[in-house]
Amino acid sequence: MNDLILTGEDATIISTSRLTKAFGNLVAVNDLNLRVMRGDVFGFLGPNGSGKTTTIRMLLGLIRPTAGRAFIFGMDNQYQLPRILRRIGAVVETPIFYPYLSGRDNLRILAAASDMARHPLNDRRIEEVLELVELRAQAGLAYQKYSLGMKQRLGIAAALLTDPELILLDEPTNGLDPVGMVEIRQLIVRLAQQGKTIFLSSHILHEVQQVCNRVAILHRGNLIKQGDVAALLRQSEHILIRMNSVAEAQAALQVLQEARERGATWIKAVVAATGAGPSEQPPAPGKASEARAREEAASMLRVEAPAERSAEINALLARRDLFAAEIHPHEGSLEEAFLELTAAAQFHGASASALGGLPAPVPPGSGRTMPGEGKRQ
Repeated sequence: MNDLILTGEDATIISTSRLTKAFGNLVAVNDLNLRVMRGDVFGFLGPNGSGKTTTIRMLLGLIRPTAGRAFIFGMDNQYQLPRILRRIGAVVETPIFYPYLSGRDNLRILAAASDMARHPLNDRRIEEVLELVELRAQAGLAYQKYSLGMKQRLGIAAALLTDPELILLDEPTNGLDPVGMVEIRQLIVRLAQQGKTIFLSSHILHEVQQVCNRVAILHRGNLIKQGDVAALLRQSEHILIRMNSVAEAQAALQVLQEARERGATWIKAVVAATGAGPSEQPPAPGKASEARAREEAASMLRVEAPAERSAEINALLARRDLFAAEIHPHEGSLEEAFLELTAAAQFHGASASALGGLPAPVPPGSGRTMPGEGKRQ
């Protein structure tokens, strides 16, 4: 069985190989190949129904894959799940606690039901995790009096009781107000600073961008992108230029396209804004501002280039006596990258040919297995 281990546990915490789950005719997760490194805050992204929770349940052994394998800490979770789970803390969907007991007493019950029952320092550890999730002051309150954000933080406290190396959080900010989201985000940062590896499933991209260093994007069960957040953001950065007239915008478009052809390959593309120019007839009273807005829109260019190249673009135009009214470097966002990638997947139907080698969906009941793997039910 050692020959099935894909990576050593020194660097790789989670590794999946063609992990697949079908429910009847529905392929919820298709040929998923993930890699989560030690120390990552790993964002697992996708719309609702894209297969995120199904993947987490397979990793935790709550459901069995139709095909493929999952390795955690270098161990196959099909055969070594008890050893794996001792090193994991997880919050999957909404945590459930006794409503009439205090937060502290709920944690005491969980500690007694776990391997911590043999640990002489249970109470000290409970106080440590309450402090970490900033619930020490409210630990004596009945759980039913907790806000939704406090309930989420208590759930994370429960996952931290055994001081796990890997923490899996499934939509931890779902349903929270802005204050609750900030509290969970700050908690994730504190856990990362302690050296924990965090696997964070979410569809709230703004939150993920602020805390994650690596992400994977899922669309209809297919992995369409995996990599560093910084690299992904660079793909969506661009520069917006507003010229003083439509004619200048057309001239600037030609200058930048020529520069690209002459070797400025960092200019990936230049796109003129669509829209009507000035009306041929004088604008009616009250319509002058609307006409100006249309002309400004038609005088815009979008340059697909790194934001730090703004000064070079300005110089290129100035050498041709073209002077921009405004230049706005845009560093991009995870939301933009996500929408672009999922739109492409939607357009191409997430097919293998369109997405550069994504495997075709597994026919339900095909029984396809990895080498050395028996058929799974």
